[in-house]
Amino acid sequence: MAKRVHVLGARPTSLLQLRIELVGLKPAIWRRVVVPDTMMLAKLHHVIQAAMGLTDSHLHEFEIGGSRYGIPDPDWGMGQAVIPEKRITLTMSLANAQSFCYVYDFGDGWEHRVKVEKSLPLETYPRTPLCVAGANACPPEDVGGPPGYVDFLEAISDPTHPEHDDMLRWCGGRFNPTAFDIERTNQRLQRIKS
Repeated sequence: MAKRVHVLGARPTSLLQLRIELVGLKPAIWRRVVVPDTMMLAKLHHVIQAAMGLTDSHLHEFEIGGSRYGIPDPDWGMGQAVIPEKRITLTMSLANAQSFCYVYDFGDGWEHRVKVEKSLPLETYPRTPLCVAGANACPPEDVGGPPGYVDFLEAISDPTHPEHDDMLRWCGGRFNPTAFDIERTNQRLQRIKS
């Protein structure tokens, strides 16, 4: 992708189709979303949260082309400074990169691989952001990252497991790891303000 300069508040010139996938889990938990190329990273954070079904309860950060973008937190500073995400567009941060990482909940360490699959003409999808595909349910918040999620699935799928009843109660009584509702996902995306 050729680097384009975007002025803040500029009209989008194209749409980007992104594939967002949680790293380290099988079967894959993923979403395909379409967003304007001029979307701010701060808004992309909300798109990822809505598309995956997360609650925005933890810190996050983008790692793109060797730079870190997010909400600077002086109490969490580790090494390289975080660039404020609020005034950086997706295209500005991508330069020649075709994929990047979105980390959510530093304690649980949910890493999402985000890949730019293609650029589309603006008229392809008149309403964005939009989820056009996906598979499998997002793990519950605070489950303990990928290893905790594997343990959680073991517990809820085996009625003889010592933590079966506690885990089911904790997650609200039921959890279907293969569930994905694209209409509900798009309802959440529609709530994101322009």
